[in-house]
Amino acid sequence: PMYQWKRDTGDCGDKEMETEVLLLEHDVPHQPFSQAVLACLPLPRSASQQRDQAGREDLRALSICSVDPPGCTDIDDALHCKPLDNGNTEVGVHIADVSYFIRPGNALDKEASLRGTTVYLCEKVRCGFLLATISSVLRPADFILSFLTAWAWIRRGHCVIARTPWFTRGVFIVSPQASLTYAEAQLMMDDAGRKDPVTSSLRGLNSLAKILKQRRIQSGALTLASPEVRFHMDSETHDPIDLQTKELKETNSMVEEFMLLANISVAERIVGEFPECALLRRHPAPPPSNYDILVKAAKSKNIEIQVDSAKALAESLDRAAVPGAPPYLNTLLRILATRCMMQAIYFCSSMDPDTHHYGLATAIYTHFTSPIRRYLFSKQQQLCNNLNYRHKMAQYAQRSSVAFHTQLFFKIKGVVSEEGFVLFVRKNAVVVLIPKYGLEGTVFFDSK
Repeated sequence: PMYQWKRDTGDCGDKEMETEVLLLEHDVPHQPFSQAVLACLPLPRSASQQRDQAGREDLRALSICSVDPPGCTDIDDALHCKPLDNGNTEVGVHIADVSYFIRPGNALDKEASLRGTTVYLCEKVRCGFLLATISSVLRPADFILSFLTAWAWIRRGHCVIARTPWFTRGVFIVSPQASLTYAEAQLMMDDAGRKDPVTSSLRGLNSLAKILKQRRIQSGALTLASPEVRFHMDSETHDPIDLQTKELKETNSMVEEFMLLANISVAERIVGEFPECALLRRHPAPPPSNYDILVKAAKSKNIEIQVDSAKALAESLDRAAVPGAPPYLNTLLRILATRCMMQAIYFCSSMDPDTHHYGLATAIYTHFTSPIRRYLFSKQQQLCNNLNYRHKMAQYAQRSSVAFHTQLFFKIKGVVSEEGFVLFVRKNAVVVLIPKYGLEGTVFFDSK
């Protein structure tokens, strides 16, 4: 085989070396930021506060809160919900205005264009945007420059019948108690004794999110499954000491629904304003042959899966239940369905008239939210190609990081026995999924 020697990275099995190798293997830029990039960073907040706030609407009186995973440091989105005097409800999604700090063509702009996305490895966030962690985080008792996507909800009984989006820039302060984890937000909502403004805002958001999700599913949005794991690290050695699948709460879905709605609303707006150069995200429909393995697996359990459309697939998966079968069967089918999907891609609106997002069942979509993780600005076609490549390689690097830390975890823990399910049967092996650890592996048959 042809190969090219790059350099000696160190000893096999060393954690830092293995991490370095997986980044090199997947072509993830991870070199230290240059002095030219560092020189582009904004002044300390105290030195630039008056200038930064000029011309912006002050929204600090709102009960705004952020809801994120535990240990999250790059907080770049927040929400608020408040009743209006006319009986309607106002909902706002606040997104950090990262672009304010980036001047077109400077070293920071070029570096962000090159890196494209943040790569999240198991032990820590690597290869992200330096700007994100220094100046664009929504911190309690601090102000942040933001974009705001807001809607006025007209309610009759429990039915939301209309929404009117508008867009602005604001500057606001998140109160100290409003930077929450998903679990903390869930506990606040579940505590019937809590009547404070933030809890009331969360309950209002959750109520509307349920309606949004129901409407998406009715339109044919897919609810698939892909086991995610979380490592608990030793504080001193940073070795994995526990491995668990992530538990999703109602608040996860709440935040997701409003991020999706914000992205759809912004996509509609930018295409209206910039029809030739709007940066969008499209999810192509898979060719029918992609579903063969899913249809065959379901048929072995006398389950019929329809794949004519996303809606037909979603309804088939919802109906897929076999009396006496393990409760995890439906999840296994959804995992298999995930493997059938195409890769979603960024594209410029002038490149392709087809803007449909298959998985979300929406006519148009973009990535307005999570600006810290994704760089979506100028140089459209060239940037789209780089973003798609960087996004794909970041996913590969993250999966490799999980695989390495899983191996390291079991090397420390030793042999364990857990329940597993067969996903595929090959001629010489079976592919097994272990739900407790979100672990998938191939068990080869004895050739004898």
